Amino acid sequence: MSNMKSHVKMETVSTRQSPVSRIARRTRGQSHGPITRLMSPSDFGRLLKPFVFLDLIDNQGKPFSGFGLHPHSGIATLTYIAEGSVRYEDTNGATGLLPAGGLEWMRAGGGVWHGGGSGEPGRTRGFQLWIALPPELELGPSESVYLSPEVIPHNGPARVLLGSYGTATSAIKAPSPMNYLAVRLKARERWSYQPPAGHTVLWTAVGMGSVLVPDELRQGELVAFRPSSDVTEFEAKSDAEFVVGSAVPHDYDLVLGSHSVHTSAEALREAEARISAIQSRLIQQGKL
Repeated sequence: MSNMKSHVKMETVSTRQSPVSRIARRTRGQSHGPITRLMSPSDFGRLLKPFVFLDLIDNQGKPFSGFGLHPHSGIATLTYIAEGSVRYEDTNGATGLLPAGGLEWMRAGGGVWHGGGSGEPGRTRGFQLWIALPPELELGPSESVYLSPEVIPHNGPARVLLGSYGTATSAIKAPSPMNYLAVRLKARERWSYQPPAGHTVLWTAVGMGSVLVPDELRQGELVAFRPSSDVTEFEAKSDAEFVVGSAVPHDYDLVLGSHSVHTSAEALREAEARISAIQSRLIQQGKL
């Protein structure tokens, strides 16, 4: 849905470390209308790759036209809707409405075009995450998956969007070892996350309410934790919703195009040629 063209310069603030704080950096990103960009490859994305972009979506109930068809390559996007709905379309032939609790998975591979925007009237809130693909997938075929709320597995308060947690495993095959969870807690409830072995990349972003880690994190904040596989404890200060990502580090360069993230300039050039070919077809079909 969101367009990678508008790279936003982010202002980040390093937290003062207390003896118990594990936070390396934190940010509230930069907002443009209903979209707040919390992470991009020029800042937190370099620290947290393979996670390279993160947008918080919240239209506050106002109409939002969204984005028309636009291209991506070398990355996968995962859109998770916590409240409301979004409409979607892509050049793999899929169109529809994604309801609250559902997710859109779009692995762009060597090139795909997709678009969308708010669905039914009312508030729409959620997160859109971009993940850098490894060399064996960055020029591969594109893949689109749309999952309804009832088929997304959960373990306790955590819904497993990617990877595995406890007894729950996502139906989507992650492009590299990683977990991505959506968690809801009532005020004063506690939850802990033990990353799998090797998952030294760890971050969280708050979509609603506030949580203690033990530092207080409020709605609209993203924090990157210092590299570790230690357990992280979360306590809800109020009713809260947040996402948590962990992964084995992505040991490749981030080579950026207007709509793409690749591991090399050669891969980027090949993907841009494919994107142009799809564009020509869309123009012939009257879709652009």
